[in-house]
Amino acid sequence: MRRPMATIDPGSSSRPHGGPPGPERPGEGRSGGTGPGGPGGPDDQEVRPRVEETLRRYVTERCEEADGVDDTFRAQLADGISRFVLRGGKRMRASFLWWGWRAAGGDPRGDEADAVLRIAGALELLQTCALIHDDVMDDSALRRGRPALHVDFAQRHRRDGMLGRPETYGTSMATLAGDLALAWADDLFTEALPDGPVRREAQELWRAMRTEMVAGQFLDLHTQATGRPSAVTALRVAYLKSALYTVERPLHLGAALHGADAELVGALRFVGHNAGLAFQLRDDLLGVFGDPRQTGKPAGDDVREGKTTYLVALALARAEALGDTSARAVLRESLGDRTLSPERLARFREVLTGLGVRAAVEERIERLSELALRQLYRTCDDPVVVRHLAAVVRTATGTGAR
Repeated sequence: MRRPMATIDPGSSSRPHGGPPGPERPGEGRSGGTGPGGPGGPDDQEVRPRVEETLRRYVTERCEEADGVDDTFRAQLADGISRFVLRGGKRMRASFLWWGWRAAGGDPRGDEADAVLRIAGALELLQTCALIHDDVMDDSALRRGRPALHVDFAQRHRRDGMLGRPETYGTSMATLAGDLALAWADDLFTEALPDGPVRREAQELWRAMRTEMVAGQFLDLHTQATGRPSAVTALRVAYLKSALYTVERPLHLGAALHGADAELVGALRFVGHNAGLAFQLRDDLLGVFGDPRQTGKPAGDDVREGKTTYLVALALARAEALGDTSARAVLRESLGDRTLSPERLARFREVLTGLGVRAAVEERIERLSELALRQLYRTCDDPVVVRHLAAVVRTATGTGAR
């Protein structure tokens, strides 16, 4: 394993430590779809099939346990989580954790591998909790091209002629489902943790990751409610809610599971920090410009929900600086409008493009991805690890092969 040659500036916008990046500086620079083999590309059989099998075994065991508690609870709530977990997803967090572990010297055929796969499965269950709760908070109708879980429960309520409001029932059941997925994630993580010196550090990272994820979601909702968006705040939300949780912490946790030293951890966190921010900025673009056939969600949902992403905050700032009252009015009137028509969404997109914001965000994604890849090439000399981890970074950031 080569050691990183780049110096990580703790005050730069690409720093791995000390919190989120600062505002964009001059001269700086919904993830893309996966191929048939998942985030690592069509030949990446080392991770995804093994994580899928690990998850399948575990949720089957938990559903059988639930059957012993109550058959209706098992059939509706536990089985509902099982179907949600197993019916799709890019397994991106699992992949970053696995390749972080491999970058630290983990042997895919060794005794550690099973524990790492189970911890990767725990990450996917944590993601299940986050997605179910996120759909409730955003009142999203679709997830992966199908009804979101709270919508599915509300439909079941209507179909079965149950008492009370279907929407309230759906929200309550989805909240419980997310809570149960979180409990399963914590259980699987704890059961899988190896004994020895890495155990405590892994526990600390898991605890930090869960708190950071919730903090990011809190700030996202709080910023929408206060109506005071800024590019700096939007990047802070993106860092806490997505960059850390999706890329940086999984890489960090994977490396820690094999006892990586501080130098390697710092280099991998640098990779994860930049790739994670690029991932979220790509997601922001897809939230406005994405094709529902690829994203699995209606076009413009982020606009209708009033999400003050970096893309939107930058557009508002530019319209204000240019004195473009027409553009500012389109942005303000569209954000948070649940009745936004396709025609008005098209106008919103035109404003973003006309202000140069779409191009600016694309450019920043490219810069962040390039920073991540350069650090990866300097850090690791295992060609298998480099090839697969670089592929995961490119897929996450939507930047394609280089």
